[in-house]
Amino acid sequence: MTARLPDSSLALLREGYTFISARCDEAGTDLIQTRLMLRPVVCIRGAAAAEFFYGGGKFSRTGALPRSVKHLLQDAGSVQTLEGDAHHRRKQLFLDLGSRGSAERLADYFDAEWHDPDHGLPSGRRFNLHIEIRRILTAAACRWAGLPADPPTIRRRSRELGLMIDQAGSFGPVNWYARWRRRSTEKWAANAILAARLASPVKAPATPVEAIAFHRDNTGKELPPDTAAVELLNLLRPVVAVSNFIVFAALALTQHPEWKNKLANGDEDDLHCFAQEVRRYYPFFPFVGGTATADLEWAGHTFKPGDWVLLDLYGTNHDPRTWPNPESFDPARFRTWQPNPNTLIPQGAGDKETGHRCPGEDITVELIKRAIRALADTPALQVPAQDLSFNLSSMPALPKSGFILGPGHAGRR
Repeated sequence: MTARLPDSSLALLREGYTFISARCDEAGTDLIQTRLMLRPVVCIRGAAAAEFFYGGGKFSRTGALPRSVKHLLQDAGSVQTLEGDAHHRRKQLFLDLGSRGSAERLADYFDAEWHDPDHGLPSGRRFNLHIEIRRILTAAACRWAGLPADPPTIRRRSRELGLMIDQAGSFGPVNWYARWRRRSTEKWAANAILAARLASPVKAPATPVEAIAFHRDNTGKELPPDTAAVELLNLLRPVVAVSNFIVFAALALTQHPEWKNKLANGDEDDLHCFAQEVRRYYPFFPFVGGTATADLEWAGHTFKPGDWVLLDLYGTNHDPRTWPNPESFDPARFRTWQPNPNTLIPQGAGDKETGHRCPGEDITVELIKRAIRALADTPALQVPAQDLSFNLSSMPALPKSGFILGPGHAGRR
C-alpha cells in the first residue's frame, strides 16, 4: 500500500526529521508519494527500504538534491555525483583516506588539539562547545591533511566549513551567503592542490592533500584543480560535521550521568556502544536523495527512470521494528547488536566499498569516542543552566544553547 499526498514543502519545513516517518506511520506503509517544491517525490523508510535504495546501482545522485543543497554539500564533479567505474575509482581514494589507520592518526591530532594548552578547549571561563569543537576539528583535519593550521586560517576555515553544514537545508539569503563564502574556501583548497603538485611532482603521496592532488581518475588523468579542490573540501567538511555528534554526546553524558564513570575509565566496548547510540539516537542528516536509473518495483510501487526518491535516515534509525524502544537512549543495545549495513544508517546505508555509503564512518566513530572519553574524564567542566532542548524541525538540529560548558555550578533547564 502507498499513500499519495499533495505538495508537502511547508510540512517538511515545519516537521523536519520526522516528516517521512510520521506520514508513513499514519498511512501504515513504508512508502508515500507527495510533492516537494512542486516536484513529485517518493519517500521510503526502514531497513528493507535502505537495502533497496543502496543496492545494485538502482539510484543515481544526479538531480537528487536542490542546487542550494548540492553546492554546499557536494558540488559538480565530486565523488557523490559519479557512477560506475568513475565512482568506484574515486571512492577508493576516500576509502583509503578513511581507513582505520588514517582514522587513528586524525584522532591523535584531535586529542592533541583538544589538550593543547594554548589552542585547546578554553579553561577558566564558559564557552560554547559547538563553536570550540568545530575549531579544534578544523585544526586537526588540516594538520592531518597536510594543510596550514595557523590560528587565523583555522578560524576562517572553521567558519566557512561550518556554514556549508549549517545552511545546506536553508533557502534564500542565508544559503546564498554560505555559497558565496564557499567560493573562498574552494579557492584556498585549489591553491593547496596546486602547491602540493609543485612541491612534490614525483614522490609517493604522504598526506591526504597529496593523495588528492596526485589521484588519477578512471581515464588515467589527474583531477582538474577545481575538482580536486571540491574533493579536498569533501574530506574536511565531514570531519567538521562530527562536531554535531560530539555536542549530542556531551548532552547524552549530561542526561545519563550513570555512564560517565564507565566512560572515564576508557573501556573500549563501552565507548563504542555509547558512540554508536549517539549516532543512532540523535539527529544528523534527515534523509538522502536519489533518482531511479531504471524501471524498478518495491513495496507495490513501480518506479520509472528519473523518479525522485528520498530515503528516511532518521526514521530508519528510530524504527521500532529494528530498535526496541527507539526513543530511549540506551547504549547497552549495541552490546548485542549484530552489525547490519541497512539498520544503523546515520551516514547512509549499504556497502561502503561499492556504494555511496559514507567512507568516513570509522573516522566519525573514533572522533566521537575520543571526545566522549575526554568529556567524561574532565570533572572541572560543568554544565551551567541553559536551554538544552533541540527542535527536530531544524535541519541540522542542535541544542538551542549550542551546549555551554565551563567552571561553576552544574545545572540545566
